[in-house]
Parts: sequence; structure tokens; C-alpha cells
Amino acid sequence: MIDDTRAGLTRRAVLETGAATGFFLVTGLPASSQPQPAAAVPPAAPAAIETVPLTLRINNRDFTVDLDPRTTLLDTFRNSLGLTGSKKGCDHGQCGACTVLVNGRRINSCLTLAVMHEGDEITTIEGLATEDELHPMQAAFIAKDGFQCGYCTPGQICSAVGMLQEAATGWPSHVSEDIAAETFGLTDAEIRERMSGNICRCAAYANIVAAIRDVSEEA
Repeated sequence: MIDDTRAGLTRRAVLETGAATGFFLVTGLPASSQPQPAAAVPPAAPAAIETVPLTLRINNRDFTVDLDPRTTLLDTFRNSLGLTGSKKGCDHGQCGACTVLVNGRRINSCLTLAVMHEGDEITTIEGLATEDELHPMQAAFIAKDGFQCGYCTPGQICSAVGMLQEAATGWPSHVSEDIAAETFGLTDAEIRERMSGNICRCAAYANIVAAIRDVSEEA
């Protein structure tokens, strides 16, 4: 084993010499060869959203709003007009919690744009009852206990009102025995099929069917 200390070379000297050499090589390079930091790119300013003026006829009242034309009818109800009865469940048209009536026909308000409905007659759950009396479908849901948590109930009720009108005017369903009939008796199977677009996660279906059947029989 060689004793480096006799030649005047120590481990500390080797380390110090190596560090100094490395420092010289790094700092001694010309500035042009040094890596330059990337220039900061200023963030792009968000584009201004152009709104459009819109008048909607809802529950026999006119509402005037300025909206992003991409706004859904459901978001217009809830975020711009304070009509929060229509619920946002899936926001994909699969649960029916947002069902409302447009010109008497039931639609999923989460799947349609508000700008498409200027001039239409729109009815939400808030517009079914009068000041003194519940709509018969609302009263039947209470009498038959057709809800538990109640989240889907506004959509269920609006859908049921529209469905009764469809059956009365001769719209068949997939379980109708005679699709050419002018009207259809609403059996439990007919009601379940016609209401299949409205999901109740609490599974109060038996009572929902009973409430709708009572209203249809009274009508």
C-alpha cells in the first residue's frame, strides 16, 4: 500500500483539487454555452363570453335574461332564475330528475339549450300548483307516499303529467297491445314502461305507480 502522505498528497488535497477543477470548468465556460432559462410566457387572457338576451315564458311568466348561448335550460332555471325545483341528477339525460314540460311535452331540461326555447310555454314543478291548490298529481304523490328522499320527485311529477297527456292523445308505448288505439288504459305495466325514463334511487316505484294510477282513473 502506497503512503500518499509521504509524497505530499493527501485525500483532502485530492478532493479539494477535484472540486476546484470542476468549479473552474463550469464557471470558465463562455456565457453563450451556459443553459439559458426559458423565457416566461404570459398566460393568455381568457376570451370574453358573449351573452345573448333571451325572454323565456315559464309558468305563465316572462323572464328576461342575458345568457351564454351554451347554457342549458336546467342551469338557466337553477342559476339564473331561482327556480330550483328541477333537480340536476346525472346531467346526462339518464335519470329524469330535471324533467319539465315544454308546450305540454316532457323533456329533459339538462339536454337542451335555453336559447332553443324562446317563445315556448315552459312549465316546471313550481308552475303546476295554483296558489290555493296542489296539482292532482302532487296531491296523489303525497297521498300515496310516492317519494322518500324527494330528489327525483319534481321530475317524476312533471313526467307523469306529460305522460297522462300522451296516453290520452293516443301515443302507444312498447307494451301497448294495440298501437292503433285512440286512447290507452293505463295499466301498471303501461305506467311503468312510460315512466321508465325517471329513476327513483330510493325505489319508491310501487307508490309512484299507485299515485299515477289514481290520477288517471279520476281523470
